[in-house]
Amino acid sequence: MSERIDGPYSPIALPSLPLEDWKDTKETLHRYAQIVGKVRLECSPHRNHWWNVPLYVTSRGLTTGPNPYGDETFEISFDFIADELQIVTSAGGRVSFALEDGLSVAEFYAKLFSALGALEIGVRLKNARPFELGDDRPFEADAEHASYEEEYVHRWWRILTQVDQLFKEFAGRFYGKTSPVHLFWHGFDLAVTRFSARRAPEREGADKVTREAYSHEVISFGFWPGDDNTPAPAFYSYTAPEPDGLTGQPLRPEAAFWAPEGGMALLMYDDLRKADSPKSTLLEFMESAYEAGARAASWDVEDFRAEPVR
Repeated sequence: MSERIDGPYSPIALPSLPLEDWKDTKETLHRYAQIVGKVRLECSPHRNHWWNVPLYVTSRGLTTGPNPYGDETFEISFDFIADELQIVTSAGGRVSFALEDGLSVAEFYAKLFSALGALEIGVRLKNARPFELGDDRPFEADAEHASYEEEYVHRWWRILTQVDQLFKEFAGRFYGKTSPVHLFWHGFDLAVTRFSARRAPEREGADKVTREAYSHEVISFGFWPGDDNTPAPAFYSYTAPEPDGLTGQPLRPEAAFWAPEGGMALLMYDDLRKADSPKSTLLEFMESAYEAGARAASWDVEDFRAEPVR
């Protein structure tokens, strides 16, 4: 049984997504996404906060969007309806290959770069290894991760299509600088971030990725399918730098809570599925987490508030 997000159009079911039921597929798909994301990283011009590297939700899956290559552009997309990986170019080229159970990370890597070569796109990765996945073997040597269960990939993507739209609605309620809604392939989370416009203190010992990502005060929101630390899908919010008193602030709905290790507001996906109105419940959670961070960090909540134009 699944609940529904109530929206302005026909409601869509929120399917169950127990991490233990598709962990092998999730680990494989995460690595596929990192390979595609690293291709984008090699080709795209730098943007502030690394906004040039994430993937974006589409009506069929995920995409890099257009990437420059010489006088042309190319786009790599996961099509989770057709279960295939597609590459198209502005010159009219198109190559695709099937995503199927048994397709190892090594085989995905080889097929992707063979397809790029067929389109005369000569990109190469500087570091063709997983990022922060506890596995340092090269992608081209990974024959272990080879699971692609269509049912669970489709469930995850259908969730993303709904959450993507709700994150965009939430983003529109803020007058300040806001990130795009995008999927960060390093953590496999769909996220959107609000900024106060104030510089944040530089983190001691931070690498260049972290320094750029957290150059300014932020309150971030996201959805991830779970990992070893949080072994179930969940929505989250955090404020960085974390202000004093943050975790003493109230959260809504009642099922939301502050993680015991501190600083992270959580609403478990299965609790959202039980809500009478999942849409309003998710928006309420994000608003309460934003208010908690903004007040603790002394943001001007009223000045940043944007009312919908009717």
